[in-house]
Amino acid sequence: MSDVARPEDKALILDFGGVISRTLFETHALSEAALGLAAGTLTWQGPFAPETDTLWQAMQADQISERDYWLQRTREVGRLLGEEWTEMQTFVQRARGSDVAAVIRPEAVSVIQQAKVLGYKLGILSNELDLFYGADFRERLPLLKNFDVIVDATYTGILKPDPRAYQACLQALGVVAVQAVFVDDQARNIEGAKACGLQVVTFDVFEPAQSFSKALQRLANL
Repeated sequence: MSDVARPEDKALILDFGGVISRTLFETHALSEAALGLAAGTLTWQGPFAPETDTLWQAMQADQISERDYWLQRTREVGRLLGEEWTEMQTFVQRARGSDVAAVIRPEAVSVIQQAKVLGYKLGILSNELDLFYGADFRERLPLLKNFDVIVDATYTGILKPDPRAYQACLQALGVVAVQAVFVDDQARNIEGAKACGLQVVTFDVFEPAQSFSKALQRLANL
């Protein structure tokens, strides 16, 4: 008898921002166009040029939180428009416009469809999905209907890498930690998942297809 679990007993759990959606770093041109800014105005590049982004370096060193990073960027961009922005939601919704599908990774769409066909459960574990995108976002992005569970700290107040965040997602999906693969682009969140016993794949924003392929292979081998 095979030791490999049934597909319905396994789960693929994805972070949203940076994994399913392209990062704001990757979509500067779209943001500038949507906001009416000149091309090249937004110069911070996060993981794509960490040596030039001191605020990103501070976040990676755990000197500030991810939310602190984006709040600072939100304020900076608002001031470029002569406005005072105090919520990341304002930045994301204004910068990404009405065509939310334009910022979704095609590789993410592909892996979600593959996982669905293979019979795996699908979950999103996010620190700020609705906080950043707005409460109506899920209706504007039909792709999210493929997910069995969405656990969002916007409502739970429990941020990754708190163990309770991962445990809540596993419980909602009805799977055990060792039968779930978690994908995130932030090292602290990956370490948190590993500490809870999940299988993990660190998402490489430079190689999204490879990262997703690795996640599916891990699931197949569980």
